[in-house]
Amino acid sequence: MTNPARELILGRGGGDLPAASGPSFARGLWRIAAADVSSGNRVTLLRDGPATFQAMIDLIDQATASVDLESYIFRSDDVGQRMGQALMRAVERGLKVRLLLDWIGGRGTSRKFIKHLKHGGVEIAVFNPPGFRAWLGVVPRDHRKLLVADGAIGITGGVGVGREWTTGVQKLHRSRWRDTAVRIDGPAAADMVHAFDHMWRRTQGHERRGSHRFLRRPARGAHLDPATDEPALVGIVEGEPLRLRVSRALQIQAISAKRSIWIATAYFTPSPSEVEALNGAARDGVDVRILVPSRNDHPWVSLLARRYYRRLLTNGVRIWEWQGEMMHAKTSVIDGRWVRVGSTDFNPLGVAINYELDAVIEDGVLGLEAERMFLADLDESREITFNRKGEA
Repeated sequence: MTNPARELILGRGGGDLPAASGPSFARGLWRIAAADVSSGNRVTLLRDGPATFQAMIDLIDQATASVDLESYIFRSDDVGQRMGQALMRAVERGLKVRLLLDWIGGRGTSRKFIKHLKHGGVEIAVFNPPGFRAWLGVVPRDHRKLLVADGAIGITGGVGVGREWTTGVQKLHRSRWRDTAVRIDGPAAADMVHAFDHMWRRTQGHERRGSHRFLRRPARGAHLDPATDEPALVGIVEGEPLRLRVSRALQIQAISAKRSIWIATAYFTPSPSEVEALNGAARDGVDVRILVPSRNDHPWVSLLARRYYRRLLTNGVRIWEWQGEMMHAKTSVIDGRWVRVGSTDFNPLGVAINYELDAVIEDGVLGLEAERMFLADLDESREITFNRKGEA
Protein backbone atom coordinates (compact mmCIF):
# COMPACT_ATOMS: atom_id res chain seq x y z
CA MET A 1 0.00 0.00 0.00
CA THR A 2 1.33 3.42 -0.88
CA ASN A 3 2.09 5.94 1.80
CA PRO A 4 -0.48 8.73 1.30
CA ALA A 5 1.80 11.39 2.76
CA ARG A 6 4.20 10.75 -0.12
CA GLU A 7 1.64 10.76 -2.91
CA LEU A 8 1.93 13.64 -5.33
CA ILE A 9 -0.95 16.09 -5.31
CA LEU A 10 -2.61 15.48 -8.66
CA GLY A 11 -1.92 18.01 -11.37
CA ARG A 12 0.40 20.13 -9.27
CA GLY A 13 3.67 18.32 -9.11
CA GLY A 14 3.29 18.65 -5.34
CA GLY A 15 3.77 22.38 -5.16
CA ASP A 16 1.92 24.74 -7.49
CA LEU A 17 -1.11 26.58 -6.17
CA PRO A 18 -4.38 26.19 -8.04
CA ALA A 19 -5.57 29.06 -10.13
CA ALA A 20 -8.04 31.37 -8.44
CA SER A 21 -11.66 31.22 -9.48
CA GLY A 22 -14.24 33.91 -9.96
CA PRO A 23 -16.36 35.37 -7.20
CA SER A 24 -18.62 32.29 -6.93
CA PHE A 25 -17.20 31.33 -3.52
CA ALA A 26 -18.44 34.47 -1.80
CA ARG A 27 -21.74 34.68 -3.64
CA GLY A 28 -22.41 30.98 -3.17
CA LEU A 29 -21.89 31.17 0.59
CA TRP A 30 -24.41 33.97 0.81
CA ARG A 31 -27.01 32.18 -1.30
CA ILE A 32 -26.83 28.78 0.37
CA ALA A 33 -25.78 29.72 3.92
CA ALA A 34 -26.68 33.41 4.48
CA ALA A 35 -22.99 33.89 5.30
CA ASP A 36 -21.25 37.20 4.71
CA VAL A 37 -17.70 36.92 3.37
CA SER A 38 -14.75 39.17 4.16
CA SER A 39 -11.26 39.47 2.68
CA GLY A 40 -7.91 40.36 4.17
CA ASN A 41 -8.02 37.78 6.99
CA ARG A 42 -4.90 36.12 8.40
CA VAL A 43 -5.74 32.50 9.14
CA THR A 44 -3.71 29.92 11.09
CA LEU A 45 -4.47 26.23 11.48
CA LEU A 46 -4.20 24.88 15.03
CA ARG A 47 -3.55 21.17 15.44
CA ASP A 48 -4.88 19.39 18.54
CA GLY A 49 -5.79 20.57 22.01
CA PRO A 50 -2.49 21.78 23.51
CA ALA A 51 -1.77 24.22 20.67
CA THR A 52 -5.40 25.38 20.59
CA PHE A 53 -5.63 25.92 24.36
CA GLN A 54 -2.39 27.87 24.40
CA ALA A 55 -3.61 30.06 21.54
CA MET A 56 -6.90 30.64 23.37
CA ILE A 57 -5.25 31.59 26.66
CA ASP A 58 -2.77 33.88 24.88
CA LEU A 59 -5.69 35.55 23.14
CA ILE A 60 -7.58 36.03 26.42
CA ASP A 61 -4.48 37.37 28.18
CA GLN A 62 -3.79 39.86 25.38
CA ALA A 63 -7.38 41.13 25.12
CA THR A 64 -8.00 44.75 26.10
CA ALA A 65 -11.79 45.21 25.88
CA SER A 66 -13.85 42.00 25.66
CA VAL A 67 -13.73 38.22 25.62
CA ASP A 68 -16.56 36.02 24.32
CA LEU A 69 -16.23 32.25 24.76
CA GLU A 70 -18.82 29.70 23.64
CA SER A 71 -18.15 25.99 24.15
CA TYR A 72 -20.37 22.92 24.09
CA ILE A 73 -17.88 21.12 26.36
CA PHE A 74 -16.42 23.10 29.28
CA ARG A 75 -15.03 20.75 31.93
CA SER A 76 -14.05 21.60 35.49
CA ASP A 77 -10.85 19.53 35.12
CA ASP A 78 -7.34 20.94 34.90
CA VAL A 79 -7.95 22.28 31.37
CA GLY A 80 -11.17 24.01 32.41
CA GLN A 81 -9.52 25.42 35.53
CA ARG A 82 -6.71 26.87 33.44
CA MET A 83 -9.20 28.44 31.02
CA GLY A 84 -11.33 29.75 33.88
CA GLN A 85 -8.34 31.42 35.51
CA ALA A 86 -7.58 33.19 32.22
CA LEU A 87 -11.18 34.44 32.01
CA MET A 88 -11.09 35.76 35.58
CA ARG A 89 -7.76 37.49 34.95
CA ALA A 90 -9.45 39.28 32.06
CA VAL A 91 -12.25 40.41 34.38
CA GLU A 92 -9.68 41.73 36.84
CA ARG A 93 -8.22 43.87 34.04
CA GLY A 94 -11.65 45.44 33.56
CA LEU A 95 -12.76 43.47 30.49
CA LYS A 96 -16.31 42.36 29.73
CA VAL A 97 -16.17 38.56 29.72
CA ARG A 98 -19.06 36.35 28.57
CA LEU A 99 -19.14 32.54 28.72
CA LEU A 100 -21.89 30.66 26.87
CA LEU A 101 -22.39 26.98 27.73
CA ASP A 102 -24.79 24.23 26.71
CA TRP A 103 -26.83 22.46 29.39
CA ILE A 104 -26.22 18.91 28.12
CA GLY A 105 -22.60 19.57 27.16
CA GLY A 106 -21.93 20.91 30.66
CA ARG A 107 -23.68 18.19 32.68
CA GLY A 108 -20.41 16.87 34.13
CA THR A 109 -19.08 20.30 35.02
CA SER A 110 -18.86 21.11 38.73
CA ARG A 111 -21.48 23.62 39.92
CA LYS A 112 -18.93 24.89 42.41
CA PHE A 113 -16.59 25.70 39.51
CA ILE A 114 -19.34 27.61 37.66
CA LYS A 115 -20.20 29.57 40.81
CA HIS A 116 -16.51 30.41 41.24
CA LEU A 117 -16.41 31.84 37.72
CA LYS A 118 -19.56 33.88 38.36
CA HIS A 119 -18.13 35.24 41.61
CA GLY A 120 -15.01 36.13 39.63
CA GLY A 121 -17.11 38.40 37.41
CA VAL A 122 -17.59 36.16 34.37
CA GLU A 123 -21.06 36.53 32.84
CA ILE A 124 -22.40 33.02 32.21
CA ALA A 125 -25.43 31.86 30.23
CA VAL A 126 -26.56 28.27 29.69
CA PHE A 127 -28.39 27.29 26.51
CA ASN A 128 -31.58 25.21 26.53
CA PRO A 129 -31.90 23.62 29.98
CA PRO A 130 -34.75 21.08 30.23
CA GLY A 131 -38.24 22.50 30.64
CA PHE A 132 -41.83 22.52 29.45
CA ARG A 133 -41.27 23.62 25.87
CA ALA A 134 -40.63 22.06 22.47
CA TRP A 135 -38.88 18.68 22.81
CA LEU A 136 -38.66 19.38 26.59
CA GLY A 137 -35.43 21.23 25.94
CA VAL A 138 -33.58 18.10 24.80
CA VAL A 139 -32.93 19.49 21.31
CA PRO A 140 -31.54 21.54 19.74
CA ARG A 141 -28.13 21.88 21.40
CA ASP A 142 -25.53 24.62 21.11
CA HIS A 143 -22.68 22.49 19.76
CA ARG A 144 -20.45 25.43 18.78
CA LYS A 145 -16.87 26.20 19.89
CA LEU A 146 -15.97 29.85 19.55
CA LEU A 147 -13.66 32.40 21.17
CA VAL A 148 -13.39 36.06 20.14
CA ALA A 149 -11.19 38.72 21.74
CA ASP A 150 -11.85 42.44 21.24
CA GLY A 151 -14.01 41.63 18.22
CA ALA A 152 -10.77 41.40 16.22
CA ILE A 153 -9.34 37.89 16.56
CA GLY A 154 -11.26 34.63 16.85
CA ILE A 155 -10.69 30.90 17.24
CA THR A 156 -13.17 28.21 16.21
CA GLY A 157 -13.15 24.51 15.38
CA GLY A 158 -13.95 21.20 17.03
CA VAL A 159 -11.93 21.55 20.23
CA GLY A 160 -13.90 21.64 23.48
CA VAL A 161 -12.46 22.68 26.84
CA GLY A 162 -11.50 19.45 28.56
CA ARG A 163 -8.81 16.90 29.29
CA GLU A 164 -9.86 14.74 26.33
CA TRP A 165 -7.94 17.10 24.07
CA THR A 166 -4.69 16.98 26.09
CA THR A 167 -4.23 13.49 27.52
CA GLY A 168 -7.26 11.49 26.43
CA VAL A 169 -9.61 9.70 28.81
CA GLN A 170 -9.35 5.98 28.12
CA LYS A 171 -7.69 3.66 30.64
CA LEU A 172 -5.96 1.60 27.93
CA HIS A 173 -4.18 2.90 24.82
CA ARG A 174 -4.77 6.47 25.94
CA SER A 175 -3.85 9.33 23.62
CA ARG A 176 -5.11 12.87 23.22
CA TRP A 177 -8.00 13.41 20.88
CA ARG A 178 -7.07 14.49 17.37
CA ASP A 179 -8.76 17.78 16.50
CA THR A 180 -8.35 20.95 14.49
CA ALA A 181 -9.16 24.60 15.10
CA VAL A 182 -8.43 27.81 13.22
CA ARG A 183 -7.31 31.26 14.40
CA ILE A 184 -8.70 34.14 12.35
CA ASP A 185 -7.25 37.64 12.62
CA GLY A 186 -9.24 40.13 10.59
CA PRO A 187 -12.73 41.32 9.67
CA ALA A 188 -14.23 37.81 9.88
CA ALA A 189 -13.80 38.05 13.66
CA ALA A 190 -16.59 40.65 13.68
CA ASP A 191 -18.86 38.06 12.04
CA MET A 192 -17.88 35.65 14.81
CA VAL A 193 -18.95 38.22 17.42
CA HIS A 194 -22.29 38.62 15.65
CA ALA A 195 -22.71 34.83 15.69
CA PHE A 196 -21.97 34.77 19.43
CA ASP A 197 -24.43 37.60 20.04
CA HIS A 198 -27.17 35.70 18.20
CA MET A 199 -26.74 32.69 20.50
CA TRP A 200 -26.43 34.86 23.61
CA ARG A 201 -29.76 36.54 22.82
CA ARG A 202 -31.39 33.18 22.15
CA THR A 203 -30.22 31.96 25.54
CA GLN A 204 -31.68 35.07 27.15
CA GLY A 205 -34.98 34.51 25.33
CA HIS A 206 -34.62 37.70 23.28
CA GLU A 207 -34.33 36.12 19.83
CA ARG A 208 -36.05 33.25 18.10
CA ARG A 209 -34.22 30.88 15.77
CA GLY A 210 -33.31 32.69 12.57
CA SER A 211 -35.16 35.88 13.50
CA HIS A 212 -32.10 37.99 12.70
CA ARG A 213 -32.46 36.72 9.11
CA PHE A 214 -35.97 38.16 8.75
CA LEU A 215 -34.53 41.61 8.20
CA ARG A 216 -34.07 42.35 4.51
CA ARG A 217 -30.43 43.20 3.97
CA PRO A 218 -28.00 43.02 1.07
CA ALA A 219 -25.23 40.43 0.98
CA ARG A 220 -21.93 41.69 2.32
CA GLY A 221 -18.87 40.53 0.46
CA ALA A 222 -20.70 38.57 -2.24
CA HIS A 223 -18.75 40.52 -4.87
CA LEU A 224 -15.33 39.45 -3.55
CA ASP A 225 -13.07 37.77 -6.09
CA PRO A 226 -10.08 35.71 -4.89
CA ALA A 227 -8.23 36.68 -8.07
CA THR A 228 -8.15 40.34 -7.06
CA ASP A 229 -9.10 40.64 -3.37
CA GLU A 230 -6.66 40.14 -0.54
CA PRO A 231 -6.68 36.63 0.96
CA ALA A 232 -7.91 34.95 2.96
CA LEU A 233 -11.58 35.11 2.06
CA VAL A 234 -13.57 33.84 5.05
CA GLY A 235 -17.27 33.14 5.53
CA ILE A 236 -18.68 32.31 8.97
CA VAL A 237 -21.52 29.81 8.55
CA GLU A 238 -24.03 29.65 11.40
CA GLY A 239 -25.62 26.23 11.37
CA GLU A 240 -29.24 26.44 12.53
CA PRO A 241 -31.95 23.77 12.93
CA LEU A 242 -33.41 22.54 9.61
CA ARG A 243 -31.32 24.89 7.44
CA LEU A 244 -28.78 22.26 6.25
CA ARG A 245 -26.22 24.95 5.43
CA VAL A 246 -23.02 22.92 5.69
CA SER A 247 -24.64 19.96 3.95
CA ARG A 248 -25.66 22.15 1.01
CA ALA A 249 -22.20 23.71 0.94
CA LEU A 250 -20.70 20.22 0.61
CA GLN A 251 -23.01 19.42 -2.27
CA ILE A 252 -22.15 22.65 -4.07
CA GLN A 253 -18.44 22.00 -3.53
CA ALA A 254 -18.86 18.44 -4.78
CA ILE A 255 -20.26 19.92 -7.98
CA SER A 256 -17.41 22.39 -8.40
CA ALA A 257 -14.52 20.17 -7.23
CA LYS A 258 -12.10 19.36 -10.02
CA ARG A 259 -9.40 17.41 -8.19
CA SER A 260 -10.08 16.43 -4.58
CA ILE A 261 -12.55 16.36 -1.68
CA TRP A 262 -10.92 15.38 1.61
CA ILE A 263 -13.11 15.24 4.72
CA ALA A 264 -12.37 14.48 8.39
CA THR A 265 -15.46 13.91 10.51
CA ALA A 266 -15.89 12.38 13.94
CA TYR A 267 -19.51 11.23 13.83
CA PHE A 268 -20.25 10.15 10.27
CA THR A 269 -23.83 9.15 9.45
CA PRO A 270 -24.45 11.08 6.22
CA SER A 271 -27.74 11.71 4.51
CA PRO A 272 -28.55 9.99 1.18
CA SER A 273 -27.96 13.28 -0.66
CA GLU A 274 -24.51 13.68 0.92
CA VAL A 275 -23.59 10.12 0.01
CA GLU A 276 -24.81 10.70 -3.53
CA ALA A 277 -22.73 13.89 -3.83
CA LEU A 278 -19.55 12.13 -2.69
CA ASN A 279 -20.17 9.06 -4.84
CA GLY A 280 -20.96 11.19 -7.88
CA ALA A 281 -17.74 13.18 -7.48
CA ALA A 282 -15.68 9.99 -7.07
CA ARG A 283 -17.25 8.38 -10.15
CA ASP A 284 -16.37 11.54 -12.07
CA GLY A 285 -12.68 11.18 -11.23
CA VAL A 286 -12.44 13.41 -8.15
CA ASP A 287 -10.15 12.09 -5.40
CA VAL A 288 -12.64 11.69 -2.52
CA ARG A 289 -11.22 10.69 0.88
CA ILE A 290 -12.93 10.41 4.25
CA LEU A 291 -11.18 10.13 7.62
CA VAL A 292 -13.18 8.84 10.59
CA PRO A 293 -12.29 7.41 14.03
CA SER A 294 -11.65 3.71 14.53
CA ARG A 295 -12.38 4.10 18.26
CA ASN A 296 -15.25 6.43 19.08
CA ASP A 297 -16.39 7.93 22.38
CA HIS A 298 -19.86 6.92 21.13
CA PRO A 299 -19.16 3.41 19.76
CA TRP A 300 -22.62 3.04 18.23
CA VAL A 301 -21.82 5.92 15.86
CA SER A 302 -18.92 3.96 14.38
CA LEU A 303 -21.22 0.98 13.89
CA LEU A 304 -23.64 3.19 11.97
CA ALA A 305 -20.84 4.80 9.96
CA ARG A 306 -19.51 1.44 8.80
CA ARG A 307 -22.86 0.65 7.23
CA TYR A 308 -22.01 3.31 4.60
CA TYR A 309 -18.56 1.95 3.76
CA ARG A 310 -19.54 -0.55 1.07
CA ARG A 311 -21.67 1.95 -0.83
CA LEU A 312 -18.90 4.56 -0.75
CA LEU A 313 -16.00 2.22 -1.52
CA THR A 314 -17.87 0.67 -4.45
CA ASN A 315 -18.09 4.08 -6.08
CA GLY A 316 -14.42 4.93 -5.61
CA VAL A 317 -14.50 6.90 -2.34
CA ARG A 318 -11.49 6.05 -0.14
CA ILE A 319 -11.93 5.73 3.64
CA TRP A 320 -9.41 5.77 6.48
CA GLU A 321 -9.88 5.08 10.20
CA TRP A 322 -7.76 7.05 12.67
CA GLN A 323 -5.81 4.69 14.95
CA GLY A 324 -5.55 6.93 18.03
CA GLU A 325 -8.05 7.22 20.87
CA MET A 326 -10.46 9.54 19.05
CA MET A 327 -10.44 11.57 15.86
CA HIS A 328 -12.75 14.50 16.69
CA ALA A 329 -11.96 16.98 13.87
CA LYS A 330 -14.63 18.44 11.60
CA THR A 331 -12.73 19.67 8.56
CA SER A 332 -12.71 19.50 4.79
CA VAL A 333 -10.39 20.71 2.07
CA ILE A 334 -11.55 20.93 -1.54
CA ASP A 335 -9.11 21.19 -4.46
CA GLY A 336 -6.44 22.44 -2.05
CA ARG A 337 -8.10 25.83 -1.85
CA TRP A 338 -11.44 25.70 0.01
CA VAL A 339 -10.98 24.83 3.67
CA ARG A 340 -13.73 24.28 6.25
CA VAL A 341 -12.95 24.09 9.97
CA GLY A 342 -15.76 24.07 12.50
CA SER A 343 -18.10 22.12 14.75
CA THR A 344 -20.38 20.41 12.20
CA ASP A 345 -20.24 16.67 11.67
CA PHE A 346 -21.98 14.99 8.75
CA ASN A 347 -24.88 13.48 10.67
CA PRO A 348 -28.50 14.56 11.28
CA LEU A 349 -27.71 16.30 14.58
CA GLY A 350 -24.86 18.27 13.04
CA VAL A 351 -26.35 19.41 9.76
CA ALA A 352 -30.06 19.60 10.61
CA ILE A 353 -30.78 19.90 14.35
CA ASN A 354 -28.09 21.57 16.46
CA TYR A 355 -26.64 25.06 16.38
CA GLU A 356 -23.18 24.85 14.81
CA LEU A 357 -20.50 27.22 13.54
CA ASP A 358 -17.97 26.72 10.74
CA ALA A 359 -15.36 28.91 9.10
CA VAL A 360 -15.21 28.38 5.34
CA ILE A 361 -12.01 29.79 3.88
CA GLU A 362 -10.72 30.26 0.36
CA ASP A 363 -6.95 30.59 0.33
CA GLY A 364 -4.51 28.51 -1.74
CA VAL A 365 -1.69 28.77 0.81
CA LEU A 366 -3.89 27.64 3.70
CA GLY A 367 -5.33 24.93 1.46
CA LEU A 368 -1.88 23.46 0.87
CA GLU A 369 -1.23 23.44 4.62
CA ALA A 370 -4.59 21.78 5.27
CA GLU A 371 -3.79 19.10 2.68
CA ARG A 372 -0.42 18.39 4.30
CA MET A 373 -2.13 18.08 7.69
CA PHE A 374 -4.71 15.68 6.23
CA LEU A 375 -2.04 13.52 4.59
CA ALA A 376 -0.08 13.41 7.86
CA ASP A 377 -3.24 12.17 9.56
CA LEU A 378 -3.60 9.42 6.97
CA ASP A 379 -0.10 8.24 7.92
CA GLU A 380 -1.52 7.56 11.40
CA SER A 381 -4.61 5.83 10.02
CA ARG A 382 -5.62 2.56 8.38
CA GLU A 383 -7.21 2.54 4.95
CA ILE A 384 -10.40 0.48 4.68
CA THR A 385 -10.47 -1.88 1.71
CA PHE A 386 -12.60 -4.79 0.50
CA ASN A 387 -11.60 -8.28 1.60
CA ARG A 388 -11.79 -11.37 -0.60
CA LYS A 389 -15.51 -11.73 0.19
CA GLY A 390 -16.13 -8.24 -1.10
CA GLU A 391 -16.73 -6.89 2.41
CA ALA A 392 -15.24 -3.72 3.87
